[in-house]
Amino acid sequence: MRRTSVLFVAVILIASLVLGACAKATEAPAPTEAPVVTEAPTEAPVVTEAPTEAPVVDPWAGVVPAKEIVWWHQHTGSKREAAIAKIVEDFNTTNPYGIKVTAEYAGSYGDIFNKMLPILNTPDVPDVVVGYQNQVATYQLADAMFDMNELIDHPEYGISKEEQDDFFPGFFAQDVLSLFDNQRLGLAPNRSMEVMYYNMDWLKELGYDAPPATPEQFKEMACKAAVTPFSGATEGAASPTGYELSIDTSRFASWTFAFGGDMFDYTANQFTLNSDAAVQAWTFIQSLFADGCARLVTENYGDQTDFGNGTLLFAVGSSSGLLYYGDAVSADGTPFEWGVSAIPHTTADPVMNVYGASVSIPKSTPERELAAWLFVKYYTSAPVNAEWATASGYFPVKASIADQVTAEFAGNKDAYGTAISLLPYGVFEPPVPGYDFVRDNVIEVVMTSIVDDVTADVKALLDEANVNANTILAEQMAQIK
Repeated sequence: MRRTSVLFVAVILIASLVLGACAKATEAPAPTEAPVVTEAPTEAPVVTEAPTEAPVVDPWAGVVPAKEIVWWHQHTGSKREAAIAKIVEDFNTTNPYGIKVTAEYAGSYGDIFNKMLPILNTPDVPDVVVGYQNQVATYQLADAMFDMNELIDHPEYGISKEEQDDFFPGFFAQDVLSLFDNQRLGLAPNRSMEVMYYNMDWLKELGYDAPPATPEQFKEMACKAAVTPFSGATEGAASPTGYELSIDTSRFASWTFAFGGDMFDYTANQFTLNSDAAVQAWTFIQSLFADGCARLVTENYGDQTDFGNGTLLFAVGSSSGLLYYGDAVSADGTPFEWGVSAIPHTTADPVMNVYGASVSIPKSTPERELAAWLFVKYYTSAPVNAEWATASGYFPVKASIADQVTAEFAGNKDAYGTAISLLPYGVFEPPVPGYDFVRDNVIEVVMTSIVDDVTADVKALLDEANVNANTILAEQMAQIK
């Protein structure tokens, strides 16, 4: 087998040599080149499908609301206390989560503020707390308050768009603080407004058929009242006067607003207690004292008492006092016609000081925060808000119930309706950290100085007050975490 294979290979080799020789003898023509293909090859299709996004995780999905929470409030008086008790009881018996709220009277706004400061970011904080925007802003310097934006639009626990839109816009926006990246640090359950109370029967005796609209008219009427007692005054009551000033920062704000000014520059983030308008307003108030047409309130709610007994023509105070002024007027059995109006102003339209504490949620645990939110949501809902406003005398915060609350108001309905009609002219005091300290230690001090010495230089006093106020503000702002 091996020899045969060798022979076969030899034969093949010889044949190859012969064919090669023949090929050299006859030259073959040059081969025709294949045409160049210029068409681009077909590319594989590009896949444009977006990558699958990770599902959104709901941080509240597994949170079970706490069963027991505490609410600190400042409400006193039989009507308000009874209303609070009923609202809490109704929530405790109807909410599907088994949450029990305990409502605790914790003192005045100032008392609550002072109690809160040392317990922020500790387990001892209440779950819901009442507070003004500036007070809550002070708490938030320590990053101690829950941002309600986390839950307000939640698909299960949130407030519907329709319900949100039912809030009066200014009230709804007031608790969103730009200083803290627009966090929502509260919801409004009620609001009040500074108004002027007047004795219409006394005005008629003095020769007037309407309350004053301007500061000049106010002074003329007040000075006449100081020397012309009201025929319906309670026997043995104090001597007559036109106006009694309460040393309260909201009075400072209200008169400054009425003269076309503000207390704060929101562009420069500085107090403006010494603006031209503030100087004019407090020079005017000082002149009332200099001319014997005004005096200070010397005891708590003394202006209500004096108004009721017919020795005070004008008082400036909260609309939430409407029920109490009405009670004071009828207390001695000699009621008179009275009403409320805008504070006399130099501007074309009134400028009204609208204010009110909101309900806020201190940071604690997700379980406590969720339970607190569910109560706040209930407390500010329209039906409950109508119940609360009717009992308390505060303004409602929901537009849909304003007419109902006015109709059900237990006191002077005309006065209440007039006050509500002034809401579109509302402005607010500054919601900045440290405002409580400015109120107590600066503004109320300078108010007293202005009227105690009627020869004092108002501009110089307000210049000094403004420096002190901005020093406090700077100290507070330095604490932001």
